[in-house]
Amino acid sequence: MTYDKFSKHFLLGSLSVLLTFSACTNLETDEVDSIVIDGSGGTTAGNPTEILAGTYSDLSAFTDQAGVYALYEHTTDEMIPPTRGTDWGDNGVWRQLYQHTWDPTHTYVVNAWNQLNQRAYKCNQVLASNPSAQEAAEAKFLRAFFTWHVMDLYGKVPFREVGEGVDVNPKVLKRAEAFAFVIKDLEEALPNLPSPAPSSENSKASKAAAYTMLARLYLNKAVYMAANPEGPYTFDNADMDKVIEYADQVAALGYGLEDQYFVNFSTAAQKEIIFTSPTGTPENRYRMTLHYNNNPDGWNGFATLADFYATFEEDDIRRGIPAAPNGTQYSGLGRGFLVGQQYKDDGSIIINARNSQPLAFTPEVPLSGASTEAGIRVIKYHPKDKGKYIFLRYADVYLMKVEALFRKGETATALELMNDLRTLRGASALGSLTESDLLAERGRELYWEGLRRADQIRFGTFNTTWQDKNNTESFRVLYPIPQQALDSNPNLKQNKGYPGYVGE
Repeated sequence: MTYDKFSKHFLLGSLSVLLTFSACTNLETDEVDSIVIDGSGGTTAGNPTEILAGTYSDLSAFTDQAGVYALYEHTTDEMIPPTRGTDWGDNGVWRQLYQHTWDPTHTYVVNAWNQLNQRAYKCNQVLASNPSAQEAAEAKFLRAFFTWHVMDLYGKVPFREVGEGVDVNPKVLKRAEAFAFVIKDLEEALPNLPSPAPSSENSKASKAAAYTMLARLYLNKAVYMAANPEGPYTFDNADMDKVIEYADQVAALGYGLEDQYFVNFSTAAQKEIIFTSPTGTPENRYRMTLHYNNNPDGWNGFATLADFYATFEEDDIRRGIPAAPNGTQYSGLGRGFLVGQQYKDDGSIIINARNSQPLAFTPEVPLSGASTEAGIRVIKYHPKDKGKYIFLRYADVYLMKVEALFRKGETATALELMNDLRTLRGASALGSLTESDLLAERGRELYWEGLRRADQIRFGTFNTTWQDKNNTESFRVLYPIPQQALDSNPNLKQNKGYPGYVGE
């Protein structure tokens, strides 16, 4: 598509930001496409069906290992980006996220801002192009989905009305205003969204997807409405009732927990899958972690932390299924966490070509100077039978309900539901339930699915310390507004704690 005047105020200089790093990361260049706007009369009409299809295709941005995904996972206690020799150094972009030392010029902070805002505005063009009732509902769901990410990550959202021209600086929605805007979009979309059954092919907006996002919004409402972004947070019982209501609505549409955990991430997925990417594929999720000698597509990159791995009981199926020498896996790859000696399908050991030694992944992995075999690797999507990339699945909804019940004081019911899930996954029943248990269980169920940052913030652990991460600056619960955005739109103000902050 054509780069246009709109980019001056809204896409905010994405032309000048390019990913120039090499090593083993297979990084992509920043996007420069945008929406064509003629004159000062606002958005021009187009073919709503074509624009909507393009907006769905734009969801592929979430499948990259960089950008939005990096902001949600590399800043948490479940993923570490070790430098191996010169590999994955990339001028420190990964370490800065992990150690909470990013600034307003960080490549992924800028890229995610541009991508998300561009996609939200593209939904406006659908709405300005005489869409059908269902197309308008899908556009509003997608706009809510993109806007939620901007609100969650940056705390404020630039917004241009459909009819406004490029001579108007986008207004800025504060977090509470953005929350109300997203809720309104989802509620208005619901009546005209379809109700498909659970399926690995659910790649369009649906009632279940809207209910899931509404549950997520109300679960995190205390965070979004707090006087200070870093807290303290007060969870209102009425909001928790909303979470439970929407979770029950999803279940009423036929969604439930999958009996076999790793089936969720395969082509055979049925019970849990609410919303997937129509075009983006999950290959990056295994490429970014696999050793070169595990799989020729491996980039030998990210790992999980030994402390995170230690939270799993031995019989918890989510901990992993080792590769078996019977050809049922693929090139010796198991599922879940890969740790210890690695084997081929025929049962012979895999050799690390870098040092001619048996390839055995060690639990311990330093942030810098790691050996090629250091660190536990993570495989949820398996090369043998990978399904579509998942944005929303029922286990998240289920655990949101458990948390809402707990926060309301209905601890016995919450504990019963929690133990039903744990039993299904092969873990032992808990005798009692605490906030720490809730956060830990969400980690065990949803690891590497792009939710950990929001969870840690809500539970108050994001600004604590863990291996090789000592920065506890509370303002980092929000990312900075990119400098290019501030320069382009005088209505935007920098977030507290970052260079250029002058107060609201």
